[in-house]
Amino acid sequence: RKGNDLESARTNMAQLMDSPVMLQEIPELLAYNFSGIDFIDQPVELGFDSPLDLHCSYSRDQVLTAFDFENPSSFREGVKWFAEKEIDVFFITLNKSDKDYSPSTMYHDYSINDRLFHWQSQSTTKDTSPTGQRYIEHQKRGSKVVLFVREYKEEQKTTSPYTYLGTATYVEHTGSRPMNIVWRLDQPIPAKYLKKTNKLLVG
Repeated sequence: RKGNDLESARTNMAQLMDSPVMLQEIPELLAYNFSGIDFIDQPVELGFDSPLDLHCSYSRDQVLTAFDFENPSSFREGVKWFAEKEIDVFFITLNKSDKDYSPSTMYHDYSINDRLFHWQSQSTTKDTSPTGQRYIEHQKRGSKVVLFVREYKEEQKTTSPYTYLGTATYVEHTGSRPMNIVWRLDQPIPAKYLKKTNKLLVG
Protein backbone atom coordinates (compact mmCIF):
# COMPACT_ATOMS: atom_id res chain seq x y z
CA ARG A 1 0.00 0.00 0.00
CA LYS A 2 2.87 2.37 0.78
CA GLY A 3 4.12 1.92 -2.74
CA ASN A 4 0.71 2.83 -4.16
CA ASP A 5 0.51 5.91 -1.92
CA LEU A 6 3.95 7.03 -3.03
CA GLU A 7 3.11 6.55 -6.67
CA SER A 8 -0.14 8.46 -6.23
CA ALA A 9 1.72 11.32 -4.56
CA ARG A 10 4.21 11.46 -7.43
CA THR A 11 1.40 11.51 -9.96
CA ASN A 12 -0.36 14.33 -8.12
CA MET A 13 2.85 16.35 -7.87
CA ALA A 14 3.53 15.89 -11.57
CA GLN A 15 0.04 17.10 -12.43
CA LEU A 16 0.50 20.06 -10.12
CA MET A 17 3.79 21.00 -11.77
CA ASP A 18 2.02 21.01 -15.13
CA SER A 19 -0.55 23.53 -13.85
CA PRO A 20 0.86 27.10 -13.70
CA VAL A 21 -2.45 28.44 -12.39
CA MET A 22 -2.44 26.05 -9.42
CA LEU A 23 1.23 26.72 -8.71
CA GLN A 24 0.48 30.43 -8.51
CA GLU A 25 -2.57 29.98 -6.29
CA ILE A 26 -0.89 27.74 -3.68
CA PRO A 27 1.45 30.45 -2.24
CA GLU A 28 -1.45 32.91 -2.25
CA LEU A 29 -3.64 30.43 -0.37
CA LEU A 30 -0.90 29.72 2.17
CA ALA A 31 -0.30 33.45 2.71
CA TYR A 32 -4.04 34.03 3.20
CA ASN A 33 -4.31 31.25 5.76
CA PHE A 34 -1.17 32.45 7.55
CA SER A 35 -2.62 35.96 7.88
CA GLY A 36 -5.66 34.48 9.59
CA ILE A 37 -3.67 32.91 12.44
CA ASP A 38 -4.56 34.80 15.64
CA PHE A 39 -2.07 33.09 17.92
CA ILE A 40 0.27 30.14 18.19
CA ASP A 41 -0.38 27.63 20.95
CA GLN A 42 2.12 27.86 23.77
CA PRO A 43 2.28 26.32 27.23
CA VAL A 44 1.81 28.32 30.42
CA GLU A 45 4.43 27.83 33.14
CA LEU A 46 2.58 26.77 36.29
CA GLY A 47 5.23 24.72 38.06
CA PHE A 48 3.78 21.39 36.92
CA ASP A 49 2.92 19.68 33.64
CA SER A 50 -0.34 21.03 32.24
CA PRO A 51 -2.14 20.13 29.00
CA LEU A 52 -3.72 23.60 28.77
CA ASP A 53 -2.29 26.05 26.23
CA LEU A 54 -2.48 29.82 26.25
CA HIS A 55 -5.47 31.40 24.43
CA CYS A 56 -7.03 28.03 23.63
CA SER A 57 -10.62 27.27 24.67
CA TYR A 58 -11.71 24.67 27.22
CA SER A 59 -14.82 23.64 29.12
CA ARG A 60 -14.86 24.21 32.85
CA ASP A 61 -14.63 20.47 33.48
CA GLN A 62 -11.59 20.17 31.19
CA VAL A 63 -9.86 22.95 33.11
CA LEU A 64 -10.64 21.47 36.52
CA THR A 65 -9.57 18.01 35.41
CA ALA A 66 -6.27 19.44 34.14
CA PHE A 67 -5.69 20.74 37.67
CA ASP A 68 -6.41 17.26 39.07
CA PHE A 69 -9.78 18.15 40.55
CA GLU A 70 -11.50 14.78 40.92
CA ASN A 71 -15.15 15.87 40.86
CA PRO A 72 -15.50 18.90 38.55
CA SER A 73 -19.31 18.62 38.38
CA SER A 74 -19.48 19.52 42.09
CA PHE A 75 -17.83 22.91 41.51
CA ARG A 76 -20.25 25.86 41.42
CA GLU A 77 -18.13 28.91 42.30
CA GLY A 78 -16.32 31.42 40.10
CA VAL A 79 -12.89 30.87 41.65
CA LYS A 80 -11.21 27.63 42.64
CA TRP A 81 -8.23 27.71 45.02
CA PHE A 82 -5.87 24.76 44.62
CA ALA A 83 -3.93 24.89 47.89
CA GLU A 84 -1.56 22.03 47.00
CA LYS A 85 -0.61 23.75 43.73
CA GLU A 86 -0.89 27.27 45.16
CA ILE A 87 -3.00 28.49 42.24
CA ASP A 88 -6.24 30.46 42.07
CA VAL A 89 -8.22 29.57 38.94
CA PHE A 90 -10.72 32.24 37.90
CA PHE A 91 -13.73 31.37 35.71
CA ILE A 92 -15.11 34.63 34.33
CA THR A 93 -18.27 35.18 32.29
CA LEU A 94 -18.35 38.70 30.83
CA ASN A 95 -21.96 39.14 29.73
CA LYS A 96 -24.28 37.91 32.44
CA SER A 97 -28.05 37.67 32.18
CA ASP A 98 -30.58 38.15 34.97
CA LYS A 99 -31.89 34.67 34.21
CA ASP A 100 -28.59 32.97 35.02
CA TYR A 101 -27.21 35.21 37.76
CA SER A 102 -28.62 36.83 40.88
CA PRO A 103 -28.02 40.56 41.53
CA SER A 104 -25.25 39.69 44.02
CA THR A 105 -23.32 37.86 41.29
CA MET A 106 -23.71 40.41 38.49
CA TYR A 107 -20.02 41.23 38.56
CA HIS A 108 -18.27 43.84 36.46
CA ASP A 109 -15.49 42.11 34.54
CA TYR A 110 -13.71 43.45 31.45
CA SER A 111 -10.30 44.09 29.94
CA ILE A 112 -8.97 47.64 30.31
CA ASN A 113 -6.47 47.02 27.54
CA ASP A 114 -4.59 44.00 26.18
CA ARG A 115 -2.67 43.57 29.46
CA LEU A 116 -4.94 44.83 32.24
CA PHE A 117 -8.12 43.06 33.33
CA HIS A 118 -10.69 44.40 35.79
CA TRP A 119 -12.44 41.77 37.92
CA GLN A 120 -15.03 42.12 40.65
CA SER A 121 -15.15 39.53 43.42
CA GLN A 122 -18.18 37.98 45.03
CA SER A 123 -20.17 40.44 47.15
CA THR A 124 -19.06 38.71 50.36
CA THR A 125 -15.29 38.97 49.74
CA LYS A 126 -13.61 41.51 52.04
CA ASP A 127 -10.14 42.82 51.22
CA THR A 128 -9.08 41.97 54.78
CA SER A 129 -10.39 38.38 54.61
CA PRO A 130 -8.06 35.42 54.08
CA THR A 131 -9.31 35.11 50.49
CA GLY A 132 -8.92 38.84 49.80
CA GLN A 133 -5.43 38.86 51.26
CA ARG A 134 -4.50 35.81 49.20
CA TYR A 135 -5.43 37.72 46.05
CA ILE A 136 -3.55 40.86 47.09
CA GLU A 137 -0.41 39.13 48.37
CA HIS A 138 -0.22 36.22 45.94
CA GLN A 139 3.20 37.23 44.60
CA LYS A 140 4.69 37.62 48.06
CA ARG A 141 3.20 34.27 49.06
CA GLY A 142 4.43 32.56 45.90
CA SER A 143 1.00 31.60 44.57
CA LYS A 144 -0.28 32.06 41.03
CA VAL A 145 -3.47 33.45 39.49
CA VAL A 146 -4.81 32.21 36.13
CA LEU A 147 -7.78 33.61 34.22
CA PHE A 148 -10.28 31.74 32.05
CA VAL A 149 -12.77 34.01 30.30
CA ARG A 150 -15.86 33.55 28.16
CA GLU A 151 -18.24 36.08 26.66
CA TYR A 152 -21.53 34.31 27.42
CA LYS A 153 -22.59 31.36 29.58
CA GLU A 154 -24.35 29.83 26.58
CA GLU A 155 -24.37 30.39 22.84
CA GLN A 156 -26.93 28.68 20.59
CA LYS A 157 -28.14 26.64 23.59
CA THR A 158 -24.66 25.19 24.12
CA THR A 159 -22.49 25.89 27.15
CA SER A 160 -19.69 28.18 26.07
CA PRO A 161 -16.04 27.24 26.66
CA TYR A 162 -13.55 29.50 28.42
CA THR A 163 -10.53 31.06 26.74
CA TYR A 164 -7.31 30.66 28.71
CA LEU A 165 -5.75 34.10 29.25
CA GLY A 166 -2.87 32.67 31.25
CA THR A 167 -1.24 33.90 34.44
CA ALA A 168 -1.81 37.33 35.94
CA THR A 169 -0.42 39.46 38.76
CA TYR A 170 -2.19 41.77 41.20
CA VAL A 171 -1.91 45.49 40.40
CA GLU A 172 -4.39 47.24 42.69
CA HIS A 173 -7.86 47.04 44.16
CA THR A 174 -10.64 49.30 45.33
CA GLY A 175 -13.52 48.57 47.63
CA SER A 176 -14.42 45.62 49.80
CA ARG A 177 -17.42 43.28 49.69
CA PRO A 178 -17.00 43.23 46.71
CA MET A 179 -13.39 43.89 45.81
CA ASN A 180 -12.58 45.45 42.42
CA ILE A 181 -9.19 44.08 41.38
CA VAL A 182 -7.03 44.99 38.42
CA TRP A 183 -4.85 42.12 37.20
CA ARG A 184 -1.92 42.44 34.83
CA LEU A 185 -1.76 39.56 32.36
CA ASP A 186 1.68 38.09 31.70
CA GLN A 187 0.77 37.66 28.03
CA PRO A 188 -1.32 40.17 26.04
CA ILE A 189 -4.83 39.31 24.92
CA PRO A 190 -4.90 38.69 21.13
CA ALA A 191 -6.85 41.28 19.16
CA LYS A 192 -9.47 38.66 18.25
CA TYR A 193 -10.40 38.21 21.92
CA LEU A 194 -9.79 41.79 23.00
CA LYS A 195 -12.83 42.91 21.03
CA LYS A 196 -14.91 40.62 23.21
CA THR A 197 -13.26 41.12 26.59
CA ASN A 198 -13.48 44.91 26.54
CA LYS A 199 -17.06 44.88 25.25
CA LEU A 200 -18.57 45.95 28.55
CA LEU A 201 -16.07 48.75 28.93
CA VAL A 202 -16.59 50.34 25.55
CA GLY A 203 -20.24 49.93 25.12
